[in-house]
Amino acid sequence: MRIGYFLSCEEYTPAQLIEQAKLAQDAGFQGLWISDHYHPWNDEQGQSPFVWSIIGALSQVVTIPITTAVTCPTVRIHPAVVAQAAATSAVMHEGRFVLGVGSGEALNEHITGMRWPVAEERLEMLEEAVEVMRELWKGEFVSRRGAHYEVDQARIYTRPETPPKVYVSAFGPKAIEVAARIGDGYISVMPDGDLVKQFREAGGGDKPVQGGFKGCWAPSEQQGVETAHRLWANSGVPGELSQVLPSPRHFEQASSLVTPDMIKDSIVCGPDAAGHAAQIKAYREAGFDEVYVANIGPDYGQLIDLYRREFL
Repeated sequence: MRIGYFLSCEEYTPAQLIEQAKLAQDAGFQGLWISDHYHPWNDEQGQSPFVWSIIGALSQVVTIPITTAVTCPTVRIHPAVVAQAAATSAVMHEGRFVLGVGSGEALNEHITGMRWPVAEERLEMLEEAVEVMRELWKGEFVSRRGAHYEVDQARIYTRPETPPKVYVSAFGPKAIEVAARIGDGYISVMPDGDLVKQFREAGGGDKPVQGGFKGCWAPSEQQGVETAHRLWANSGVPGELSQVLPSPRHFEQASSLVTPDMIKDSIVCGPDAAGHAAQIKAYREAGFDEVYVANIGPDYGQLIDLYRREFL
């Protein structure tokens, strides 16, 4: 199984993200994930640079593959514009770029004032958006009037030799069916073998499956739990709330119900390798082909060095 590193745009400055990418490549990580957000999940995280600027900068400092985890090409940005951004990114990374997509969260997508669609409509929009992008990647002029998107005489001139792969994030049965039907791969952040099985049986076959999890390196487990709870208590917000809450302050309110013990049970904290080994094993046994680890807090250099010594 390939092991990659997850760049969290919600928590780190552009310079820190680029530094992490260089450290990760030097340590032997085999790929990068990068989040695509307009807002952080809470004000304590405190960052949210424009992902396409960071991806361009990364092309000048690393040569390992990079995947957006994930871009929502439906509401905040029209899919014709995402198609251009992805094509340019694929050119700059010499074909080592994968466009990971999903149906998104209101946190990032409602900012232009558009109505936040219900889940079923968001899936319809995602499927049509992928159709629009793939049509544009053929390099011809495109004009179309679909159920959700119009494109008027648009053509993408800067394109890679091979169109970008599109991996689809999905959790529920309907979303997994869409992912299996339209995706070149599947993305999940749960080491759930049943989800992987559903994806493969619904038409995903042997397409790549990527997963990811978070760790918090700190001198002690307790310090790691405190840091992770301060910065990422939102990871314990249950159910559909993560898709519908509209702002960081609403996530802060919901996260007040998440205790440090809940974070301790869900995020690998501290300096030891055993918890990371268990997470990697869980993803491998669930049938994932690739797994990406993100660090929480300031000690990302130590987490990267831990992986260099123990896993890479």
